[in-house]
Amino acid sequence: MLTTTSTRVVEPAELDDVLAVLDREPVNNAFIASRVRNAGLDALRLGGEMWGWYQRGRLVSLCYAGANLVPLCAEPEAVRAFAERARRQGRRCSSIVGPSESTAALWSYLEPHWGPAREVRPRQPLMVTREIPHDVRPDPLVRRIRKDEMELVLPACVEMFTEEVGVSPLAGDGGLVYQSRVAELVGSGRSFARVENRRIVFKAEIGAATPHACQIQGVWVTPERRGEGLSVSGMAAVLRYAINEVAPLVSLYVNDFNHAARASYRRVGFREVGSFMSVLF
Repeated sequence: MLTTTSTRVVEPAELDDVLAVLDREPVNNAFIASRVRNAGLDALRLGGEMWGWYQRGRLVSLCYAGANLVPLCAEPEAVRAFAERARRQGRRCSSIVGPSESTAALWSYLEPHWGPAREVRPRQPLMVTREIPHDVRPDPLVRRIRKDEMELVLPACVEMFTEEVGVSPLAGDGGLVYQSRVAELVGSGRSFARVENRRIVFKAEIGAATPHACQIQGVWVTPERRGEGLSVSGMAAVLRYAINEVAPLVSLYVNDFNHAARASYRRVGFREVGSFMSVLF
């Protein structure tokens, strides 16, 4: 019997089917699943389209197409279909990111048309934890950032992003989208920092949250304070918030060449369970 497949933009009425696919891999899909749970499938609210790959009429795989292109539970045939749709549409994203295998396959199809990339990070370990080691003391000075402290946290966020990605998030639209995202995290109580003399020396955010898992992002220590252990105690404090108040499983992904960060994450209980890949334009 022939297998009939198709690819199209999913409809808002398919929300339950989309969530069922995303819940198959709750850690890998945490970032997009969090956005879908908050915004639904309307492209304007979601910030991009959600493409579905259907097999015999059943939704099997997804691809988020917004500022990032993200394959989700994408089988090899689905990856090919998503790549063809992306190629026809033309590049609108600033990065391709997702689980290493499917992202590498997606990029192999798109590179002849979209390449060269500014940078390719083929292996970014995906790490998870459910608890903080008993011998790690959370930093008591790490706390939630208040809504009236945007002028403190935004410069630290910009410095972190620029150091991590290689370009400023204030380019292009003057930073309106980025500032809005930072404000959203602050307003939802998911931005944390240690503040000394009105200056942030450590920060991190819980960037995505679902009932199954949450994802920590934007971990940063001011350069002149690195090597003091602030990342270990600070991460332990953020983990305590995350585990107790957000989700039972906490994840993050990190560049494989960032040995200091990986060591800090292992010290607070994270273990590697997979790998992401990022293609930056």
